[in-house]
Amino acid sequence: MMLEELVRPSAAALSAEGVRHPFLVALGERVRTLRSRRGLTRKAVAQAANVSERHLANLEYGTGNASILVLLQVAHALHAELSELLGDVTTSEWLMIRELLEHRNESDLRRARQALSELFHAPGDADRARTTRIALIGLRGAGKSSLGQRLADDLGYAFIELSREIEQFAGCSIHEIHNLYGTNAYRRYERRALEEAIQIYPEVVIATPGGLVSDAANFNLLLQHCYTIWLQADPADHMSRVAAQGDMRPMAASPEAMDDLKRILAGRAAFYAKADLRFDTSAYTEEQAHRELRRQVRQVIGLPV
Repeated sequence: MMLEELVRPSAAALSAEGVRHPFLVALGERVRTLRSRRGLTRKAVAQAANVSERHLANLEYGTGNASILVLLQVAHALHAELSELLGDVTTSEWLMIRELLEHRNESDLRRARQALSELFHAPGDADRARTTRIALIGLRGAGKSSLGQRLADDLGYAFIELSREIEQFAGCSIHEIHNLYGTNAYRRYERRALEEAIQIYPEVVIATPGGLVSDAANFNLLLQHCYTIWLQADPADHMSRVAAQGDMRPMAASPEAMDDLKRILAGRAAFYAKADLRFDTSAYTEEQAHRELRRQVRQVIGLPV
């Protein structure tokens, strides 16, 4: 039985004037943001949380006054902590840090993150080593595998597709990892594969899974040790390239596939934007993209162009 009777518009959710309660609006925004960041459709989350799509939509739009049990199930479906949905932070130190960072612009937040990284990680040759470990991030279909292999060949670096490394550690496919063991297990395999790549290869090009940025710990590890490049593309190009590969995961048979893709991109864009370099592959043919990316990367590394 679905718990949909526990998520319904109520007098507590709406005032006499029909204005949504600010807390419920903020809660709904956090649910939508987490769902987009994870690349999940509303239908998938509703099924995993054992609520109907209609009631999940009410929750997302701030008109559903959900019970704690429903919120807990939605949090689990989103692979998040309940505190992430509630925005609940209790430690005094964290509250003070949040007060310092609140309302800062992206530039200030980036500098704060870099300063914290330097504070909690040993200094040394890390900055120099970062430039010879090149990580390509972005959605599927951006060109991470094709351009990454060509770039590695040109530089004489190793090339790693992190998804393949994850599958080798797990002994099964990415799809099977999620189905059999869940997202938390997948993230552990992802971190293990990333840590090994960083430790073994001082010179490497890494094509990362599109959702790596959704895990803060793994993404911070990548940013700390690798020079990151966001390979961007128009949504239509993402879709057509994935279709050309004969693989429509994770949006197969969805009449709203393009809308889903745009929502996923919007949910992850702020994280992709933390890359050291942005490169729009839609502006070039594959050959042109390779030449221009090669030129820019060689300038960063200090090699002849």
